[in-house]
Amino acid sequence: MTACFDPASTPPRGSLPTLLVVAVALVDADGRVLLAQRPPGKSLAGLWEFPGGKVDAGETPEAALVRELKEELGIDTAASCLAPFTFASHSYESFHLLMPLYVCRVWEGDVVAREGQRLAWVRPNRMGDYPMPPADVPLVAMLRDLL
Repeated sequence: MTACFDPASTPPRGSLPTLLVVAVALVDADGRVLLAQRPPGKSLAGLWEFPGGKVDAGETPEAALVRELKEELGIDTAASCLAPFTFASHSYESFHLLMPLYVCRVWEGDVVAREGQRLAWVRPNRMGDYPMPPADVPLVAMLRDLL
């Protein structure tokens, strides 16, 4: 038995529905990453996250991300500009989140907060200064190592 295995912490199979959400680390020409603050009225309001959103039925993660970036930030990109990087897998109280994270350095248009969220361009070594949802936290160290 390995030290990382704790049967008591393993949730029973099928106990939580899985929610597929996609996110992106938009990286600008200065090497900064865009973070968005969850607006009041949403779950986890006030926490900072990578832009993205739910994947609709029949939609690929890449198509969902292209759609979400247009809706939330007013920018256009193509699936070919989204580089799969890593993923988060985290159990919240009422669902299990599975979140692929992509890196994108190429898009058209100016980033604008279209849904009332605050935005911040953050240097990789400062991302840890922003309080994030539990699923996003492990992604920060991996991005710092990449960037």
